[in-house]
Amino acid sequence: MRFFTARATTPTAAERVRSILAAAHSMTVVCDGMHTELRRLDGTGTMGHFHLHAPSEDTGAQNAMRVPVRLEFTDIAPTPVRDRLRARVTLTGLLAAPYDEEATESVCMAFGQAVLEDAQGRAYVTMHALGAAQPDPIATSEASMLTHLVDDHSELIPLLLRLVRPQPDSGLQRALPVAMDRHGVTLRLEYRHTHRDVRLPFKTAVTDIDQAGPQIQALLSTARRLSRAGHLLP
Repeated sequence: MRFFTARATTPTAAERVRSILAAAHSMTVVCDGMHTELRRLDGTGTMGHFHLHAPSEDTGAQNAMRVPVRLEFTDIAPTPVRDRLRARVTLTGLLAAPYDEEATESVCMAFGQAVLEDAQGRAYVTMHALGAAQPDPIATSEASMLTHLVDDHSELIPLLLRLVRPQPDSGLQRALPVAMDRHGVTLRLEYRHTHRDVRLPFKTAVTDIDQAGPQIQALLSTARRLSRAGHLLP
């Protein structure tokens, strides 16, 4: 007997956290009453400044001497959609000493918890889940790919809109891509007083960035076939 499981069409919370960390250009470090803004993380990334490890089993005085730290990240849509904040990620843990923004080496951080907050609510991610997850292969290229689509190939967006089911309401004012990951593209449909996001799943999940272009072309080909078949938006 063969058993089948549904193919994932959206990233897990742990995958999203890993992807946000991988693509982050800045973060806020809150430690010992101080807020430190770190920018230009390109090339080193979050984990170039902090490396996480499992919390120590020691308790009592040793843990009491450690310094609580919080790392804050915001995930902002790269395209000019309404409500560009896509998610917030917070990592908490303990340091052996207060954070030094002049430090040139990666700081050791005993992991506390990771929290992902987005439109769907709040999700807590364990150290085990975070370690088992992989960053999305599109994560570090997503911004440039989406802005390229909007700035240089905006005529393709109405074509992608033909894939939306159910079809958008007549009051639609604008549609723009708001996100892309290994599982597909998300369009934001904006109306006068509200908006909604629609997923356009890829046929197969992307495992390498070089596969993203062909998957987008496959979506466009499907949209063109629908057009030729007469399934156009009214």
